Amino acid sequence: MDTLGIVFTGGEGPEPQAIGRLLNSLQEAALIVAADSGLHLAEAAGLQPDWITGDMDSIDGEEALRRYAAEKVIRHAAEKDFTDTELAASLLWEKGCTEVWIIGGGGGRIDHLLGIRDLFERKRFPRRWITAAEDMFCIEDGGQTKYGGVTQAIDVGGLVSVFPLGQGPWKAESRGLKWPLGNVRWERGRYGLSNVAVVQEITVSAQQGRFLVIFPAKTKEEMCRR
Repeated sequence: MDTLGIVFTGGEGPEPQAIGRLLNSLQEAALIVAADSGLHLAEAAGLQPDWITGDMDSIDGEEALRRYAAEKVIRHAAEKDFTDTELAASLLWEKGCTEVWIIGGGGGRIDHLLGIRDLFERKRFPRRWITAAEDMFCIEDGGQTKYGGVTQAIDVGGLVSVFPLGQGPWKAESRGLKWPLGNVRWERGRYGLSNVAVVQEITVSAQQGRFLVIFPAKTKEEMCRR
Protein backbone atom coordinates (compact mmCIF):
# COMPACT_ATOMS: atom_id res chain seq x y z
CA MET A 1 0.00 0.00 0.00
CA ASP A 2 1.25 3.49 -0.85
CA THR A 3 2.42 5.64 2.05
CA LEU A 4 2.49 9.42 1.75
CA GLY A 5 5.13 11.49 3.50
CA ILE A 6 5.13 15.29 3.73
CA VAL A 7 8.13 17.54 4.34
CA PHE A 8 7.37 20.91 5.93
CA THR A 9 10.26 23.22 5.17
CA GLY A 10 11.22 26.83 5.80
CA GLY A 11 10.20 29.61 3.46
CA GLU A 12 6.80 30.73 2.27
CA GLY A 13 4.04 28.13 2.51
CA PRO A 14 0.25 28.00 2.27
CA GLU A 15 -1.96 29.58 4.90
CA PRO A 16 -2.71 27.25 7.84
CA GLN A 17 -6.36 26.91 6.77
CA ALA A 18 -5.30 25.82 3.28
CA ILE A 19 -2.94 23.22 4.75
CA GLY A 20 -5.74 21.91 6.94
CA ARG A 21 -8.12 21.59 3.99
CA LEU A 22 -5.46 19.80 1.98
CA LEU A 23 -4.70 17.23 4.68
CA ASN A 24 -8.39 16.69 5.42
CA SER A 25 -8.89 15.81 1.75
CA LEU A 26 -6.41 12.94 1.92
CA GLN A 27 -7.72 9.41 2.00
CA GLU A 28 -4.90 8.26 4.29
CA ALA A 29 -2.82 9.73 7.10
CA ALA A 30 0.58 11.04 6.11
CA LEU A 31 3.91 10.83 7.90
CA ILE A 32 5.23 14.34 8.54
CA VAL A 33 8.81 15.55 8.90
CA ALA A 34 9.67 19.16 9.68
CA ALA A 35 12.90 20.36 8.12
CA ASP A 36 14.32 22.84 10.61
CA SER A 37 12.07 25.95 10.65
CA GLY A 38 9.44 24.04 8.72
CA LEU A 39 8.38 23.10 12.25
CA HIS A 40 6.77 26.54 12.63
CA LEU A 41 4.77 26.12 9.42
CA ALA A 42 3.53 22.70 10.52
CA GLU A 43 2.62 23.86 14.02
CA ALA A 44 0.83 26.93 12.68
CA ALA A 45 -1.47 24.49 10.87
CA GLY A 46 -2.10 22.62 14.14
CA LEU A 47 0.19 19.69 13.29
CA GLN A 48 2.80 17.88 15.36
CA PRO A 49 5.45 16.37 13.06
CA ASP A 50 6.49 12.76 13.52
CA TRP A 51 10.13 13.91 13.29
CA ILE A 52 12.12 17.14 13.14
CA THR A 53 15.44 17.11 11.32
CA GLY A 54 18.14 19.51 10.22
CA ASP A 55 20.85 21.63 11.79
CA MET A 56 18.20 23.62 13.71
CA ASP A 57 19.80 26.94 12.91
CA SER A 58 16.46 28.51 11.94
CA ILE A 59 14.26 27.28 14.78
CA ASP A 60 12.96 30.09 16.97
CA GLY A 61 14.32 28.97 20.31
CA GLU A 62 15.20 25.57 21.77
CA GLU A 63 11.94 25.48 23.71
CA ALA A 64 10.16 24.65 20.45
CA LEU A 65 12.11 21.39 20.32
CA ARG A 66 11.65 20.49 23.99
CA ARG A 67 7.98 19.78 23.31
CA TYR A 68 9.05 16.69 21.37
CA ALA A 69 10.58 13.42 22.55
CA ALA A 70 14.34 13.26 22.05
CA GLU A 71 14.07 10.43 19.52
CA LYS A 72 11.84 12.61 17.35
CA VAL A 73 14.51 15.33 17.00
CA ILE A 74 17.28 14.35 14.58
CA ARG A 75 20.08 16.89 14.61
CA HIS A 76 22.72 17.34 11.93
CA ALA A 77 25.88 19.41 11.87
CA ALA A 78 25.68 22.83 10.25
CA GLU A 79 28.51 21.86 7.89
CA LYS A 80 26.92 19.07 5.88
CA ASP A 81 26.54 17.91 2.29
CA PHE A 82 22.74 17.91 2.23
CA THR A 83 20.08 20.55 2.77
CA ASP A 84 17.58 20.19 5.62
CA THR A 85 14.82 19.64 3.06
CA GLU A 86 16.80 16.89 1.38
CA LEU A 87 17.49 15.21 4.74
CA ALA A 88 13.79 15.31 5.59
CA ALA A 89 12.78 13.75 2.27
CA SER A 90 15.41 11.04 2.65
CA LEU A 91 14.09 10.24 6.13
CA LEU A 92 10.59 9.73 4.76
CA TRP A 93 11.86 7.39 2.07
CA GLU A 94 13.82 5.48 4.72
CA LYS A 95 10.59 5.13 6.71
CA GLY A 96 8.93 3.46 3.73
CA CYS A 97 7.06 6.34 2.11
CA THR A 98 6.34 5.71 -1.55
CA GLU A 99 5.31 9.29 -2.28
CA VAL A 100 6.80 12.50 -0.83
CA TRP A 101 5.45 16.04 -0.96
CA ILE A 102 7.13 19.30 0.09
CA ILE A 103 5.13 22.10 1.70
CA GLY A 104 6.82 25.50 2.08
CA GLY A 105 10.08 26.63 0.54
CA GLY A 106 8.72 29.58 -1.44
CA GLY A 107 10.38 33.00 -1.61
CA GLY A 108 13.54 33.64 0.34
CA ARG A 109 17.02 32.77 -0.92
CA ILE A 110 17.20 31.82 -4.58
CA ASP A 111 19.84 29.14 -3.92
CA HIS A 112 17.47 27.34 -1.54
CA LEU A 113 14.68 27.64 -4.09
CA LEU A 114 16.84 26.16 -6.84
CA GLY A 115 18.08 23.47 -4.46
CA ILE A 116 14.53 22.22 -3.93
CA ARG A 117 13.78 22.43 -7.64
CA ASP A 118 16.83 20.26 -8.41
CA LEU A 119 15.51 17.50 -6.14
CA PHE A 120 13.00 16.79 -8.91
CA GLU A 121 15.85 15.97 -11.31
CA ARG A 122 17.02 12.98 -9.31
CA LYS A 123 16.32 9.28 -9.61
CA ARG A 124 14.20 9.41 -6.44
CA PHE A 125 12.27 12.65 -6.27
CA PRO A 126 9.28 14.36 -4.61
CA ARG A 127 5.92 14.23 -6.38
CA ARG A 128 4.44 17.55 -5.27
CA TRP A 129 5.67 20.91 -3.99
CA ILE A 130 3.29 23.51 -2.51
CA THR A 131 4.40 27.04 -1.68
CA ALA A 132 2.37 30.11 -0.79
CA ALA A 133 1.78 30.90 -4.45
CA GLU A 134 2.30 27.66 -6.41
CA ASP A 135 1.08 24.08 -6.44
CA MET A 136 3.55 21.97 -8.43
CA PHE A 137 3.29 18.37 -9.59
CA CYS A 138 6.03 16.12 -10.92
CA ILE A 139 4.77 13.71 -13.59
CA GLU A 140 6.58 11.19 -15.77
CA ASP A 141 5.99 8.89 -18.70
CA GLY A 142 3.40 6.19 -18.40
CA GLY A 143 0.11 8.04 -18.66
CA GLN A 144 -1.74 5.00 -17.34
CA THR A 145 0.07 5.15 -14.00
CA LYS A 146 -0.74 7.18 -10.90
CA TYR A 147 2.10 9.60 -11.66
CA GLY A 148 1.68 9.86 -15.42
CA GLY A 149 -0.44 12.98 -15.32
CA VAL A 150 -2.27 15.54 -13.23
CA THR A 151 -5.76 17.01 -13.38
CA GLN A 152 -6.33 20.21 -11.44
CA ALA A 153 -9.17 22.67 -10.92
CA ILE A 154 -8.22 26.21 -11.91
CA ASP A 155 -9.90 29.50 -12.72
CA VAL A 156 -10.34 30.27 -16.40
CA GLY A 157 -7.45 32.55 -17.35
CA GLY A 158 -5.20 31.04 -14.71
CA LEU A 159 -1.57 30.45 -15.67
CA VAL A 160 0.02 27.03 -16.02
CA SER A 161 3.74 26.49 -16.67
CA VAL A 162 5.48 23.26 -17.64
CA PHE A 163 9.21 22.47 -17.38
CA PRO A 164 10.92 19.33 -18.68
CA LEU A 165 13.07 17.45 -16.15
CA GLY A 166 15.67 14.72 -16.41
CA GLN A 167 17.40 13.61 -19.58
CA GLY A 168 14.46 13.19 -21.95
CA PRO A 169 13.25 12.58 -24.56
CA TRP A 170 10.03 14.39 -23.68
CA LYS A 171 6.49 14.41 -24.99
CA ALA A 172 3.43 15.83 -23.22
CA GLU A 173 -0.28 16.14 -23.90
CA SER A 174 -2.76 18.59 -22.40
CA ARG A 175 -6.46 19.35 -22.19
CA GLY A 176 -7.88 22.78 -21.42
CA LEU A 177 -4.85 24.93 -22.22
CA LYS A 178 -4.85 27.75 -24.77
CA TRP A 179 -1.65 26.40 -26.34
CA PRO A 180 -1.77 22.56 -26.42
CA LEU A 181 1.41 20.80 -25.35
CA GLY A 182 1.19 17.97 -27.87
CA ASN A 183 3.03 19.89 -30.59
CA VAL A 184 5.85 21.21 -28.41
CA ARG A 185 9.30 19.90 -29.30
CA TRP A 186 10.88 19.79 -25.87
CA GLU A 187 14.60 20.00 -25.23
CA ARG A 188 16.88 21.00 -22.38
CA GLY A 189 16.32 24.67 -21.62
CA ARG A 190 12.97 24.81 -23.40
CA TYR A 191 9.81 25.23 -21.33
CA GLY A 192 6.16 26.19 -21.55
CA LEU A 193 5.79 29.39 -19.53
CA SER A 194 2.49 31.07 -18.61
CA ASN A 195 0.11 28.95 -20.65
CA VAL A 196 -3.53 29.91 -20.06
CA ALA A 197 -6.45 27.83 -18.81
CA VAL A 198 -9.49 28.06 -21.08
CA VAL A 199 -11.65 25.74 -18.94
CA GLN A 200 -11.93 25.16 -15.20
CA GLU A 201 -10.19 21.78 -15.18
CA ILE A 202 -6.77 21.24 -16.71
CA THR A 203 -5.05 17.94 -17.49
CA VAL A 204 -1.37 17.55 -18.32
CA SER A 205 0.04 14.10 -19.03
CA ALA A 206 3.57 12.91 -19.73
CA GLN A 207 3.85 10.60 -22.71
CA GLN A 208 7.64 10.52 -22.49
CA GLY A 209 10.04 11.92 -19.93
CA ARG A 210 9.46 13.85 -16.72
CA PHE A 211 7.88 17.27 -16.21
CA LEU A 212 7.22 19.78 -13.44
CA VAL A 213 3.74 21.27 -13.87
CA ILE A 214 3.13 24.54 -12.02
CA PHE A 215 -0.40 25.68 -11.11
CA PRO A 216 -1.42 28.65 -8.98
CA ALA A 217 -1.88 27.56 -5.37
CA LYS A 218 -5.36 27.58 -3.85
CA THR A 219 -7.07 27.75 -7.23
CA LYS A 220 -10.39 27.03 -5.48
CA GLU A 221 -11.53 27.07 -1.87
CA GLU A 222 -10.27 23.53 -1.33
CA MET A 223 -7.05 22.14 -2.74
CA CYS A 224 -7.73 18.53 -3.69
CA ARG A 225 -5.31 15.73 -4.31
CA ARG A 226 -5.60 14.45 -7.88
